Amino acid sequence: MEQPSYLALVIGAVFVNNMVLSTILGICPLLGVSKSLKTAFGMASAVLFVLTLSTLVTSAIFRYVLLPGGLLKADLTYMRTLVFILVIAALVQFVELVLLKFSQPLYKALGIYLPLITTNCAVLGAAVICADKNYSVLRATVFGAASAAGFGLALLMFASMREKIELAKVPECMKGTAIALVTVGILAMAFMGFAGLGS
Repeated sequence: MEQPSYLALVIGAVFVNNMVLSTILGICPLLGVSKSLKTAFGMASAVLFVLTLSTLVTSAIFRYVLLPGGLLKADLTYMRTLVFILVIAALVQFVELVLLKFSQPLYKALGIYLPLITTNCAVLGAAVICADKNYSVLRATVFGAASAAGFGLALLMFASMREKIELAKVPECMKGTAIALVTVGILAMAFMGFAGLGS
């Protein structure tokens, strides 16, 4: 199977196949920490770090350890999901410790959503996509960084929209989660305009 160019991979991951708006992975943090741009930026930065490093590490482990003919000379692909989750959990713990040490206000603002990056289906989904498409370690890392950039773009756009919505007169029955879901749906439809751009 022919691999896409790096430019097509980046454009596809950020705009065409955006983790949140196209594949609908990672909705929990999108809705949870998008009430202010500051917390959205903090979450986007944390996801960028975790997603980039996790795709780098998981693709290397998958290619050189779990696949048949790897270092262990056994087919361990059935352990893929478990290994991926362990790697992601370790990276999230590292991010938590760094934020706790250097930025306690951001650590408190992110709250429960920071450890939930471990189970964020966008992070695990990127690792699984790289394994399924047999990306090289470099290509997987580029895909992970671009997916995280797309996640951050969607999160920051949605957070800025939610800040504007807070100032608008919204019908009582649409306040809160209802208007947030309608807004993210409209944002997802806008991103559908990029379809075919990365191919």
